[in-house]
Amino acid sequence: MIGLVLAAGAGRRLRPYTDTLPKALVPVDGDTTILDLTLGNFAEIGLTEVAIIVGYRKEAVYARKEALEAKYGLKLTLIDNDKAEEWNNAYSLWCGRDALKHTVILANGDTVHPVSVEKTLLAARGDGKKIILALDTVKQLADEEMKVVVDADKGVQKITKLMDPAEATGEYIGVTLIEGEAADELADALKVTFERDPDLYYEDGYQELVNRGFKVDVAPIGDVKWVEIDNHDDLAKGRGIACQY
Repeated sequence: MIGLVLAAGAGRRLRPYTDTLPKALVPVDGDTTILDLTLGNFAEIGLTEVAIIVGYRKEAVYARKEALEAKYGLKLTLIDNDKAEEWNNAYSLWCGRDALKHTVILANGDTVHPVSVEKTLLAARGDGKKIILALDTVKQLADEEMKVVVDADKGVQKITKLMDPAEATGEYIGVTLIEGEAADELADALKVTFERDPDLYYEDGYQELVNRGFKVDVAPIGDVKWVEIDNHDDLAKGRGIACQY
């Protein structure tokens, strides 16, 4: 098993930080960045290798690669997304399709979360589960969240931001465990998704799998403090959370 981080995004709503840095390298606790927190989580659960998909301002990640490897005891492989500033992240995750074959814990490069999330996903493995989404069933939902409808027996039925929050079982927080045996099917679903519309999310690829009859499972994370950092208000929340880890 390896870690996989989507860190290709520009994060334009976080300027001026993202004038020179990708969103994943925005600091949230002193010099500690979102990427630092994720790599620390991966190291804590015993992973030794992490693939990072880079694009916007990728040179900043390349410049820190050796220092991050030394700090967290990880071997990092950087994967270039050549369309990071043009297309959405369905294509970005597809760029990491070879890494998926190793079994991965995938983390969005803008999600500040504690290591308990990774531990919850690991504990949920087995019983034939191939893809397990970390799900917040506690948070009050609004329009912007990536909402999920779950059937107790059939797993994920719907995953989209475009849903009445009252319909949703919870919010997908941007962390997934993907078993290697799901890699080829997921890669194909992602390819179909971005070829249909390059502005679609990788979660639309999950929906494509569900539509094909593939079972996508969830693992509720409990009452956990986390935040997806899209703007300066989110960043303030993230800094308040990160300093508690």
